[in-house]
Amino acid sequence: MNIVLGVSGGIAAYKSVTLLRLLKESGHDVTVIPTEAALNFVGEATWEALSGHPVASGVFADVSEVKHVQLGRQADLVAVVPATADLLARAATGRADDLLTSTLLTATCPVVFAPAMHTEMWQHPATRANVATLRERGAHVVEPDSGRLTGADTGPGRLPEPESLFALLKGFLTSARPSPTTTRTGVNAVFTRDLVGRKVLVTAGGTREAIDPVRFIGNHSSGRQGIAIAAAAAGRGAEVTLIAAHVDTALPAGIRVERVATTGELYEATVRAAVEADAMVLAAAPADFTPKEASERKLKRKGDLELALTSTSDISAAVGRAKTPGQVLVVFAAETHDGPEHAQSKLKRKGANLVVLNDVSGGAVFGEPENSVTIFDERGEIDALVHASKESVADAIWDAVSARLPAGGRD
Repeated sequence: MNIVLGVSGGIAAYKSVTLLRLLKESGHDVTVIPTEAALNFVGEATWEALSGHPVASGVFADVSEVKHVQLGRQADLVAVVPATADLLARAATGRADDLLTSTLLTATCPVVFAPAMHTEMWQHPATRANVATLRERGAHVVEPDSGRLTGADTGPGRLPEPESLFALLKGFLTSARPSPTTTRTGVNAVFTRDLVGRKVLVTAGGTREAIDPVRFIGNHSSGRQGIAIAAAAAGRGAEVTLIAAHVDTALPAGIRVERVATTGELYEATVRAAVEADAMVLAAAPADFTPKEASERKLKRKGDLELALTSTSDISAAVGRAKTPGQVLVVFAAETHDGPEHAQSKLKRKGANLVVLNDVSGGAVFGEPENSVTIFDERGEIDALVHASKESVADAIWDAVSARLPAGGRD
C-alpha cells in the first residue's frame, strides 16, 4: 500500500520513527511529510533514510510534479502522527499552507489523526470542536492515551505507542481492496467502510484461572486474531469495544478496551457489552474449567497434586440466548479433531449466525501471523475458506457479518 505519514511539530514525533519502521517492514511504501516544526524534533536525514524517499515540507518542492496534489491522490492511507493542536486546527479549517495540509485536502483515501499535546490543549473547546469537525467529515481521530507528557505533566494527551498505532493502521490497510475497474498505478485502492455507525463487540485472548498465587490454568491463545478483528472493524468505520484477556501483542490504539483476567470476568464484561452491540465476534479463548478452590498460598512440591475442577460459564451460549433480532453473533471453534461436525453443532447450540473453525492440532496458529479458517453460515454450510494473514481472516469475517446486518440498524 502507498502510505503518507504526516508528522507535525510535537515532542512525540520521535515515536513516528518507530511507526515508519514498522510500516516499511510490513512491505508498505511510505512517504513522510513533516511540517517545518516537526523537523526541529526529527531531521530530514532520518525520514529519508528510513522511508527511501526525499522529504519536503513546503508546497514549492518539486513544483513540476505538483506534489501537493499528487501525494494525496495517490495515497491509500494518510496517517498524521503526531497531530498537534495546531495541525488539527489547520486541517479542520481547510488550510493549505504547507505540503501536509495541502495533501490532506486532496486525499480521497482514509485519513487517520493521532493527536498528541498537553492535557489542557486536548480538552480545550476549540480542539474538541476541531476534532468533532474532522470526525464528521469522515476522518478517524484516535483518542490519545493518558500518561506522562512533556516534563512532569501527566494526563490525557499522550501519543499511543507506535506498536498500538501500527495495530490500528493495519485494520485500515486490510479493508483496502484493489479497484475492479482500474489499474493500481496512481489510483487509490477501494476502502470498505460498511460498518460506519455500527457498534461492535470483540473479545480476544486467553483467560487464566488461578490455582494458587503463582500458578494458573490457561491456554496458548495469543489474542492476535481477536485484535486483528477489532482493528479491521475500526478500519471499516465501526465503534469498537474490545474485551481483552491475556494477549501477547499490542492492543490497537484509540479503541475502547476493557481488560479481564478470568473466564468469570470475561463472562460478565461480554454479556454486559453485548446488549448495545450490533455485532459480537467472540474470538477470546476462555478456560473451560477452573479450580473449585484456589490456594491462598503457593503450593509446595509434595508428591502428586490432585486438582478438583469445575466448569466455567458458557459465554457464547449466554450471548446467544440474549441476542435480539438484528444482532449478529460470531463464535469460534478451535478444534483438534472432528472440527466441521463440532463447529456445525456449536453453531446451533450457541444460537450464532456464524462459526469460525480453525484447526489447532499441534498448537498450529497460536501466536503465528497467519491463520487457516473455515466460516460456516446459519445453515451449517461453508461461507468462506481463508488461509491468509490474521488481518485478512478478520476482513473475511467482517465481510460475512456485514452481509447479515440489517440496513438502517436494529429496530
